[in-house]
Amino acid sequence: MKSICCYLTALSFFVACGQPTPKPQALQPADSLSSISPAPAALSNAEMRHYSASAAHFFDSLLAHNFNGEVLVSKNGQVLYEKYVGLRNLRDKNAPIDEHSSIHLASVSKTFTAMAVLKLWESGKLSINDDIQKYLPGFPLRGITVKMLLSQRSGLNNYVHYLKTPRGWDHREFLTNKQLLQYIISHQSEAGGTNPGKHFEYCNTNYALLALIVENASGEAFPEFMQTTFFQPLGMKDTYIFEPGRTGNSLASYKRNRVPYPIEWLDAVYGDKNVYSTVRDMLKWDDALRYGNLFKPATLDSAYAPYSFEKPGKRNYGLGWRMLLEPNGKKLIYHNGWWHGNRTAFVRMLDEGATIIALSNNDCSRVYASKKLCNLFGDYRQGNESFDEIENENAGMRGEPTPKK
Repeated sequence: MKSICCYLTALSFFVACGQPTPKPQALQPADSLSSISPAPAALSNAEMRHYSASAAHFFDSLLAHNFNGEVLVSKNGQVLYEKYVGLRNLRDKNAPIDEHSSIHLASVSKTFTAMAVLKLWESGKLSINDDIQKYLPGFPLRGITVKMLLSQRSGLNNYVHYLKTPRGWDHREFLTNKQLLQYIISHQSEAGGTNPGKHFEYCNTNYALLALIVENASGEAFPEFMQTTFFQPLGMKDTYIFEPGRTGNSLASYKRNRVPYPIEWLDAVYGDKNVYSTVRDMLKWDDALRYGNLFKPATLDSAYAPYSFEKPGKRNYGLGWRMLLEPNGKKLIYHNGWWHGNRTAFVRMLDEGATIIALSNNDCSRVYASKKLCNLFGDYRQGNESFDEIENENAGMRGEPTPKK
């Protein structure tokens, strides 16, 4: 990996040695100074060859072993590198993965849930500063706002943890979002949320509840709202919200020993996960956020602003987006995912118009190191993280406690 990072550093077009900048502050829509990027300029043939060769060299090394999935790298909306590796069914050699093979995005799904909430905010159907009791009848805890759910600052406990206990949920039955809400109402002491807004804690409960808020504010079921608001208008034909009994063109996921994960009782909850998509559809999503009129610039400013500063460090969280705030002033917007054997990475360089998308369904944790390719496009100073650090960051995405050293 060290050699890959050195190789990318040598090839990088844009290397800057900027001075440290003041800590970024959370923006509000009224304070927005940005605008939607204009249509990007086409890359020259030389640029295409440079970026494509570098991306191919990087991924051919990074994912040379134990990778089953798909990868795409783009800049200015142009595909630089695209590759499909492995089989739709690991026991059927005649079923290769292709551009229509939908993979569970795991927690990358949260980017869609967050933007659905912000779309309703733009249209005046909700306010992110409202107490969530306004949209979740019977919710027993006061002082938690929609914005706290979005920014992972609600203080709620992760439902995946407390419902795994013997007195939690009957694991022979699928849990739904509405049933989760009813469980919180009936078991307030297990829900947490007694200190809202005080600190960041990655929690799947936040986004399961946000999906219910979308349903309440829009009057539509969450899967239908996502189809009519995002997937269909953007031509994302291979993207949908998974529901039990529907497999569509989606891929099962596998353990590292090639044993498939079965569908289980947690697989009916959406919002925190359960978007299935492809790298080509994810590029459409990325392009729409960058170059379309899908959102107002002020809304995007709010989504990409950091909200948690109680601990020092460059890691932060916006409204549905992880970010790295580098000392040189660069901001990297991304989200990773991990559910069963699905490992996913969606990495966005706003300044350079570049995107990296890597989706795997056979528990290939090396997809998270896709961020290291950012050095090809700008001075993002990636490459110093160990795989243990990456694993720790993503443990909560699968519903597990972060490992302690």
